[in-house]
Amino acid sequence: MNFPATRTAIVTGAVSERGIGRATVNYLAAQGWNIGIIDLDDAACKAAAKEIAAEHGVKAHGVGANVANEAEVRAAIDELEAELPQIVALANVAGVSSPIGYLELEPAEWDRVLNINLNGVHYATRRVAESMVKNRIGRIVNISSVSAQRGGGTFSKTPYSVAKAGVIGLTRATARELGGYDITVNAISPGPIDTDIMGGTLSQERKDELTKELVVNRVGCTRDIAAAIAFLISEDAGYISGQTLNVDGGLYMH
Repeated sequence: MNFPATRTAIVTGAVSERGIGRATVNYLAAQGWNIGIIDLDDAACKAAAKEIAAEHGVKAHGVGANVANEAEVRAAIDELEAELPQIVALANVAGVSSPIGYLELEPAEWDRVLNINLNGVHYATRRVAESMVKNRIGRIVNISSVSAQRGGGTFSKTPYSVAKAGVIGLTRATARELGGYDITVNAISPGPIDTDIMGGTLSQERKDELTKELVVNRVGCTRDIAAAIAFLISEDAGYISGQTLNVDGGLYMH
């Protein structure tokens, strides 16, 4: 199936200047994708969309929503669909870290992390799938984590690892169910990336420490993940589905 001439990619969690989502919308807009942004702050979403539209000459629209609230997610995607060309891609990037040890973990923290990092992916995917099924074309990419594959060992601990493992299961199951409609669903599993979700800007000392575990000579940057997302939502990636692409400097080999 060919993509429509004008197409939109929705990216959740795309406002933070140093985040994977923001790098992704800039990367995709430079490739000619129209952009839909969902993040917590409506004004910040709209400001980011305006900036992207001006810089790249594409259509862009932003809507504030908490991805952990299904009604808000559905309403936001309804608005984006009304304002932008056909939705062809969704990148579920929004997420939160959780460095609290298991024995100190409170129920509210478990719920917060699972609701944002797993339920949020489901809510956006479920709504976007309705439109993609009608149009019989779609690309969905979810952000998991090496933490899911290694059982932690990163800045974030157990609930984060559980949620990100759930994202891989959700990716595979939806890939199987939606494949008949020419929709692909894949996950990306980042290793150490220099973003604030790692507990703030990484010092050179911390980067050096993290690099010791890698087979490349640096930690990742947001562009590394944006480029991987761009590939998986491209027209050429239609024979790849249900996969988890590790973009982690060789940290986890399987």
